[in-house]
Formats: sequence, C-alpha cells, structure tokens
Amino acid sequence: MQDPDDEVDSAIDDGESATETLAASILEYRTIHGRTYHSNAIDGNAQYWGSNDPQQLAAMDINHHFLNLCTQNKLHFAPIDEDVQNVLDIGTGTGIWAIDFADTYPGAQVTGTDISPSQPQFVPPNVRFEIEDCTSPWTFTAGTYDYVHMRYLVGSIVDWLELYREAFKVLKPGGWLESFEGSPHMVSADGTIPARSAIAQWGRFFEEGGRRTGRSFLVVDYDVQWRAMEAAGFVDMQEWGFKAPVGTWPEDDDRKEVGEWAMHSLLSDIEGLVLFMANVIAGWSREEVTVYMAHLRRELRSAKYHAEFTMKAVWGRKPEDATD
Repeated sequence: MQDPDDEVDSAIDDGESATETLAASILEYRTIHGRTYHSNAIDGNAQYWGSNDPQQLAAMDINHHFLNLCTQNKLHFAPIDEDVQNVLDIGTGTGIWAIDFADTYPGAQVTGTDISPSQPQFVPPNVRFEIEDCTSPWTFTAGTYDYVHMRYLVGSIVDWLELYREAFKVLKPGGWLESFEGSPHMVSADGTIPARSAIAQWGRFFEEGGRRTGRSFLVVDYDVQWRAMEAAGFVDMQEWGFKAPVGTWPEDDDRKEVGEWAMHSLLSDIEGLVLFMANVIAGWSREEVTVYMAHLRRELRSAKYHAEFTMKAVWGRKPEDATD
C-alpha cells in the first residue's frame, strides 16, 4: 500500500477551425478489444480507467440509482441553502447527478465537467456541460461557486490536495465542497470471502493498478478526503460513511435491495470497469480477463459470499474570511 502522506502531498492545421479540430480530437477515443476509452486528446495528464462507451454509461446510471438507495435519496450532504445559485459538478460522467440536482434546485445554474463528452443533449435549461480536466489548473473564475460536488474520482487523481485547493479557489467564501468516494476492496465481516476468490482479487487488482499509474484507488482506505480537504483550508467538516452490501445475501429487506442494485451495477458491465487495468496496466490476456469475469459473476450471484465495501462522503466549508 502507498503511504497515506504520499496520497495527500503527491497527491495540425488543415484548414479547420480550432473549435472543429478540438471537437474532432476529443472524439478520437482509444479502443481496447472493442471498448472505447478517453484518448488524452485534451491534455496528456487527463486519464480515466473506465470505458466511456454506451454500455459503461448505462452502468453508471444504474450505479447512480444504487447510490441513491445508499444515501436514502440524498443528492448531497452539505447544508446547501435553497437559494443556491452556482454549482459545479466535477467528473460528471453521464451528467445524471447534475440533471437531478438541477431539477431539485431550479434556481441553480449547474455546470458539469468531464474529460469525455458523454452527457445527453437534452437537459434542463439550468444545466450545461463542459470538457474540463480537473487534474490541470481549473479555468473557472475564482470565488464564483456556492457548491462544488465531486464523486467517484478514485483512480484518476494524482494529487488530491491540489484538487481540493482548486475547488477552494473557485468557491465563494462560505461555499461548500463535497467529495464522495468508495473503497475498491470488497470484504466480509464473517469471513465468507476466501483470499483466493475473484471478489477478493477485485480490490487487490485496483490497488495494484493505482500504484502503477500513480492514481490511487485507496482514498477512502487512507482517509485522504478528510485530511486533504482540511489541509486545503476547509472548515466545519463532516463526513458520512456506509458499508454497502454487494449481492442478495442480507436478510434485512432494505439492505438486500441495496445489495441487489450494487450487484446489478457491477454485472451490467464488469468488462468496462476492469479491462483497462487488467489488460493495459497489469498485462493480462483477453482470455485471462474473460475467465476472471466469469468467476466474479458466479461469486456475486451466490448468496454465500457476504461482500461489503465502504463508501464515504466528506464535506467542508470555505471560511467566510478566506482569501483565494
């Protein structure tokens, strides 16, 4: 495992217009065994390990429903005023969170950013999407946002402290940042997950991939959110944690529903989640990846593996007397 302190501190002109050239380059995705991935066309520093094709986008929307179940349909935990005006959603993905937020707060202007143009064209009038790499200096005007939201950036960020410092800059004094992440490790409280199982391998797999790329998946495991946000200058910090079941094994009906949707989210596109790390980073063959996915599907569908993983939301406020 990486040292937690390292996590915080490391953290052609052919006649086309510049806009047309950029638009074309953005859509020049990498293809790995038929799956598409962000091409690094905007900035060589921008990286994301998950696929950005329709199958994976559908899985992201399923995951959004799963997260709603986990949070009891809370879109946010930070104490946002009803008259919130300017909101920034970093790593918006399909844009589903930004759209839901805009519907809930019709007076707010919501901007969702991502490195892939994966969002729908028809959205509420108070939503817009922009191509932006959050690992490079942000282009937004300092002191203009009431709330900055970011979710599931694990495996994409080299320096979490710098990420939160950029959020601090664009927030108004008194504005809130909220960071929501999950651990890659699926564990069991009752010892029902063998060390050599595909479920156990999942966490180790992403841990090693993050170590090799310098973009850790262990943000929750090392409490990086809290420590880096505090170091960036945020105050009045709070956190929410939840151990989410994966599978239909829980006896409690509510937890069983959560576990069923967690499993459905994974099963809907295991390949889109695991292929880049397995094939490109770890050097697994296509056949090895296929065999692994088959084992994982079988285990997830079996009620004898009592898998859970931890997710955490941390939020904090920019002081009223803060200077950018």
